[in-house]
Amino acid sequence: MRLIATLICLLLAISANAQPTHGEWGDQHDGTYANPILPGDFSDIDAIRVGDTFYAITSTFQYSPGMAILQSKDLVHWTFAGHVVDDLTRISPALNWDRMDRAGRGIWAGAIRFHAGRFWVFFGTPDEGLFMASAAAITGPWTPVVAVLPESGWDDPCPFWDDDGKLYLITTHYKPEANGKSYNIHLFQLTPDGEKIIPDTDRFIHQSRGSEANKLYKIHGLYFHFFSEVAPEGRVVIMERAKSLDGPWESRQVIHVHGAVDKEPNQGGLIELPDGRWCFLTHQGKGDWEGRAGVLLPITWVDNWPILGEPGPDGVGNMVWRARQPLPVKDEGSPALSDDFSSARLNPAWEWNYQPRPGKASLTERPGFLRLHAFAPLRAADFQTTGNMLTQRCYRTNANQVTVKLDIAGVVDGQQSGLAHYAKTYSTLSVMQKGTTRTLIVDTNGSREAGAAVTQSAVWLRSTWGFDGLSQWSYSLDGKAFTNIGVPYQLTWAHYRGDRVGIFTVNPRADAGILDVDSFIYRLSTPVQ
Repeated sequence: MRLIATLICLLLAISANAQPTHGEWGDQHDGTYANPILPGDFSDIDAIRVGDTFYAITSTFQYSPGMAILQSKDLVHWTFAGHVVDDLTRISPALNWDRMDRAGRGIWAGAIRFHAGRFWVFFGTPDEGLFMASAAAITGPWTPVVAVLPESGWDDPCPFWDDDGKLYLITTHYKPEANGKSYNIHLFQLTPDGEKIIPDTDRFIHQSRGSEANKLYKIHGLYFHFFSEVAPEGRVVIMERAKSLDGPWESRQVIHVHGAVDKEPNQGGLIELPDGRWCFLTHQGKGDWEGRAGVLLPITWVDNWPILGEPGPDGVGNMVWRARQPLPVKDEGSPALSDDFSSARLNPAWEWNYQPRPGKASLTERPGFLRLHAFAPLRAADFQTTGNMLTQRCYRTNANQVTVKLDIAGVVDGQQSGLAHYAKTYSTLSVMQKGTTRTLIVDTNGSREAGAAVTQSAVWLRSTWGFDGLSQWSYSLDGKAFTNIGVPYQLTWAHYRGDRVGIFTVNPRADAGILDVDSFIYRLSTPVQ
């Protein structure tokens, strides 16, 4: 059976060293898929299978709700299922709307596991420590986060239940070392509830320059420690294995990287399929304006080592851009991104910039609309501290379009409302009210260009961008004919994140004015070009 599974894995890889045709992604509708399967910002992915369903988590940094969850039936088509952390202030007040002091920090990488009828997620924040939450259902409710190790300097934790029921946590501690090897990997035993480290159970596992992305598995009767570290070619995946958690550990590199070509797939999760085959869901570790996209690689077992991607002559794996579908397609869907705001809850694709201010957003004050109440930005010179800003990831396909329909009847003097792109830089298309006059404004990094006056309450704003990430703003007064405004804006990357597209309203003069959002339509080009 194992030989058959290995042969199938070898057949999975197609044109491993050839990059896909410009803009290809996901299901190719011919029995194959193209990487990336998630052409957006899905950093620090980890994944598991429970029954016939696959679940993944991805880090969210300062965005709320935190730690996004995805699910799939076939590993290629993924949809948003929810989030783990609904209140970031349980982690730190610095993640709240009145502090906004964690750009690029907050919730970093974690691990998801299923044990004793519950889902468990452990994750780290660079400033606050290691945290845990659990739930009986993937959609929650999730328990309030518990600080397992409330110290700075820890990241990338992963829980592991051994055959005897004991619970362990493997994690990285990073600090300057004279030998340059500043990342130390530790293994602790936890209390059965996963909330505390048992004193005097620390085991030192590994030390190197940049060793993190920890996962711990028991496969074929052996313990496998998955992690990544910095090598001359870039950040590569290393696998250690041992017959005991006490070691000794033997080590092997299991994939090559080429940062300029494959963007260093490294952090992720090994997933066993029902028939015994394995796949690797990972992110492309070098980010561009789309962030760190999600890719799926076949795994081939060679001499009881998991080789990621297509095995090369040296026995180390290489990136695979096209491969056969690992399972029959069960769901043609892709992440649902549009929202008509008719539900009692926001689409789980949405995330606020930091923990939002209570009472300033509502789906019930005007049914069928998202109502946003304007207030001043936390820091006037910093657009990214706009408090009432609801965001999504920007995807990188050949044709991408976001259209928002706004009702601006409730805006007041000083209020600015519209669409934004932002990361290292920013650009907005908004309606600015000064006195009783409303004007369309494009603001790119503080440089403003005024457009047409708006004398009606309904206005449509749009951003359109291609594979190159050049966004063109346009607007409409009837929802049909759109007029370009401003010059194309290059989307950017910053703070370990790709560009975000967001709806916002702000009033530097007072806590006054409302914006009603009627609809948000997000269209991507199809995977097959």
